[in-house]
Amino acid sequence: MPSDDEARNLAPRNSAFWVYLSLTAAAGLTLIVAALTRLSGHDFLLMGGSFVAVAVLLVLGELRPLMTAGSPDANGVSISTAFVFALLIHWGLGVALLMMTVATILADAVRQKAPWRTAFNVGQYALSFAAAWSVLLIFGHHPSPQHPLTVTGGVLPAIVLSGVVYFVLNNAFVSQALALRNHSGLREEFFCNWGYQIGSTGALIGLAPIVVIVMERGPALVPLLLLPLFAVYATAALSLERERQALHDMLTGLPNRKLLFQRARAAIDNATAEGSQVALFLLDLDRFKEINDTLGHQVGDALLERVGRRLASTVRPEDMVARLGGDEFAILVEGLDDPRVAMDLAELVRSALGAPFRADGMSFEIEGSIGVAIHPEHGADFETLLQRADVAMYVAKDRNTGIEVYSAETDRHSTLRLGMLAELRAALDNHELELHYQPKADLRTGDVMGVEALLRWRHAERGMVPPDEFIPLAEQTGLMRHITQFVVDEALRQLSLWWKSGLRVQVAVNVCARDLYDRDFAAFLRSRLDHHGVPPRALMIEVTESVLMADPARAASTLLSLADLGVGVSLDDFGTGYSSLVHLKRLPVSEVKIDRSFVMRMDVHDDDAAIVRSIIELATALGLRVVAEGVETRESWDRLAVYGCDAAQGWYLAKALPAAEVTKWMAEYGRNAAGLRAVGIEERRSALA
Repeated sequence: MPSDDEARNLAPRNSAFWVYLSLTAAAGLTLIVAALTRLSGHDFLLMGGSFVAVAVLLVLGELRPLMTAGSPDANGVSISTAFVFALLIHWGLGVALLMMTVATILADAVRQKAPWRTAFNVGQYALSFAAAWSVLLIFGHHPSPQHPLTVTGGVLPAIVLSGVVYFVLNNAFVSQALALRNHSGLREEFFCNWGYQIGSTGALIGLAPIVVIVMERGPALVPLLLLPLFAVYATAALSLERERQALHDMLTGLPNRKLLFQRARAAIDNATAEGSQVALFLLDLDRFKEINDTLGHQVGDALLERVGRRLASTVRPEDMVARLGGDEFAILVEGLDDPRVAMDLAELVRSALGAPFRADGMSFEIEGSIGVAIHPEHGADFETLLQRADVAMYVAKDRNTGIEVYSAETDRHSTLRLGMLAELRAALDNHELELHYQPKADLRTGDVMGVEALLRWRHAERGMVPPDEFIPLAEQTGLMRHITQFVVDEALRQLSLWWKSGLRVQVAVNVCARDLYDRDFAAFLRSRLDHHGVPPRALMIEVTESVLMADPARAASTLLSLADLGVGVSLDDFGTGYSSLVHLKRLPVSEVKIDRSFVMRMDVHDDDAAIVRSIIELATALGLRVVAEGVETRESWDRLAVYGCDAAQGWYLAKALPAAEVTKWMAEYGRNAAGLRAVGIEERRSALA
């Protein structure tokens, strides 16, 4: 996308604009010629060195505009206005227009402005300064090289009014041109950035009388103006640096959220006027937290710097890459005529991230998830686009697709999930969460070995909500910690009641990755066991194989603490992950649970039966107890006993029941447990061999 100044070089197709521009330029140039014909060589001799000194400062001021924080014009403020106005006050219109014309032509040539823009600038400046000069004439002041005007208290009212007329006309000429070009209103353009214009132009006009006073004292004192001017430029540079820091990320040097917001608003306004599109990408690095936690923030920061540079070098020059915080980046893509261009760029960005990064002598491979939202299809303003790009980004993470475009369907799903999260918080306070317990029995004796505590949500309107719908959502937030505390406390409270009544069962509690990686988790369990008066051996902690293998080193620390405490550890869903024999041998795991997907198919699929048998043999060789989940038939029960499995749970034995019901079930089951003892094991083993 071209800069604002480059965009203004594009000639508009508007006949009214060209008529207005031609008339203004012609009138101004005519006025300049007429004023210059009144000057003679003798006039320049009279002005002498003061004129030369001021002329040099005037040209330099035009070529080096003052860049200030918050300036609406990318070209800054030209301090030459102060010197031109000083020449007008002191030596008249001809001298002022001469130097104004020379400085304007030089500066516009350096900035590569279109010739028609230079002609208009010269013309409108000439007309504005001529009007200001007319005010001086009305007050009876006729400054010229032969009769320079001296600044006194009596002259100041005329100078002030002259400056006001110049400001109003100069702003009016430019505003009319912009109104015709942009098809907007004169009033709208005239009062745009009104406060900034008054402050900047007013200060420059106010400086002009001081310049005149210095000129009157001779050329030797004119350089003294450099000192305050230097201070002004230094202050402006400091304000610019502070503005840059306020608008840029300190680590990567990329624009931050504030600057992205400003640029996006302008881009959306331009797109609306031109009928084009704007795309917003939201990019989040996958598993970056693991790098920070493992190698430290210094390595992570170095990596973020490299990611920022690579993103900036991948997109088009007119696109903006911003860092929103953490490992989250945004990319603003402007001037789109076809949404497929945005998708191609998103693919290019994701491919660029795929190349290895090197930081502190190490090589990293990073992937990112990108959400895409497009204006105007997905939102009319920046806030809406950002929210919807965020929705799309999380969909890309959940689906592991890398790139997703916003859709209303996924947004509704996200809204439902957010609503469910709020309801889940309330459910904790309103005691809507409860534990059900599913028994586990010894395959050989039929005796109940223990129960697994399973969380249930009894929703006031939706009934019993399956844990698969709310547990994954809670695991992404800090709410999971509170849920774990509830589950542990409730399970230990019930366990205490059972043990006091003589029912010495073991309760297994499932924990998530947040719990397993929490260094204080073992200490928390110790305090709750002591509080409820339950021996550690009565508690079993179940962790899934995928959680354990995601970060074995961090998990091992917690597991060792649990082993020291005397709490058992069960490896759930075994066979679905990538556990190695080395990890199973080193980690203090006392039990493995064969995933139900293998158990439920082993009666009809020989491959699944072979997997189950191999897992049992492997775990037995390592000295681990084996529990099979999902046992629903007597055939499966007996087959597992033949394979040497230690225990089983599933609907064939009992489904998960509330505490009162499972207590009653265990009392009744104890009188009939012999019916589930595996009979004829040796005969069946021979038949299955």
